[in-house]
Amino acid sequence: MKLIPGLPDHVVGIEAIGEVEDDDYEDVLRPAVNDRLKRHPKIRLLYVLGADFEEYDDDAMWEDAKFGAKFFTSFDRIAVVTDAKWVRRTVKMLGWMVPGEFNYYPLAERSAATEWIVSAD
Repeated sequence: MKLIPGLPDHVVGIEAIGEVEDDDYEDVLRPAVNDRLKRHPKIRLLYVLGADFEEYDDDAMWEDAKFGAKFFTSFDRIAVVTDAKWVRRTVKMLGWMVPGEFNYYPLAERSAATEWIVSAD
């Protein structure tokens, strides 16, 4: 995972590259989220699983579940950008459970996802 630069302070942008591992959560995602939550009561997440994304390893899936439980009410908007069909199906099945607004975008609409995640409304 790597941070996406140039976003407003209340937005954490993450791009998954290659195989996502549990260390990615500890080294990149959690610190970025914790840092923003020091300054904002609610934040937004732009999560891009781009063309270079391969898969989650087993430990990363567990870290993802723990991350979701810990920060469940911390986001007022989440945008997931990917062409991975299994992610799209998961988002459609489970997205209704997430507090706040939650949208899925295909990779071709990454700029629309970014516009939505940074917009005032």
